[in-house]
Amino acid sequence: MALKNRIVVPNWKQIAILEGRGFHVDVGAFSTPIVGGGNGTVLDQDQPEAGISVPTGTTIIPIRVHVQCQTPLLATDADESEILIAWDQAAAIDAGTSTTETALKMHDGSSVTSRCTCYSAFTGNCTNPTLSVELARAVVTGDMNGTPANALWGKLDLLYAPEAVPLIVGPASLIVYWGGTVGTSGFAQIEWLEYYTADI
Repeated sequence: MALKNRIVVPNWKQIAILEGRGFHVDVGAFSTPIVGGGNGTVLDQDQPEAGISVPTGTTIIPIRVHVQCQTPLLATDADESEILIAWDQAAAIDAGTSTTETALKMHDGSSVTSRCTCYSAFTGNCTNPTLSVELARAVVTGDMNGTPANALWGKLDLLYAPEAVPLIVGPASLIVYWGGTVGTSGFAQIEWLEYYTADI
């Protein structure tokens, strides 16, 4: 039977994407990851790996944030690496020293563009964000298992795809971090739906 003869009822997220409300940003590209943490190691609150700046009058709904990290060789027993996805309810993140990313349309034929500004790979401080809500976190701890040659890590990967979604009302920020006691590199894919706040 041809698809045109079937009735398809999409879910609410797909309907929003059909309306041109869905956006996607990549952090890291192809085989080149972003080195995590302030100065390449531990999480640094004012040097995130990614930030979605939500302006006044705009509300976003994060529907998927997926982070994949590459853990390095252990330096000492019990080294750790972690990922944190957080929400600043008070302010839109500023650029600091970072790379500006392009918010890609999830409906390629849509004329609607994102009103958010996207940043990655902060190497200089932004205005220190307030991490009002921690949305998701993953942590792995290394085990040398006797010698560095036998150093073991768990997998460090975090998929945040909430069933009950938060509404991030601008001015606000969606912020992603990764890092650890040893240098940790990674990639992220961030997807959200976007609305005028007055329309919600």
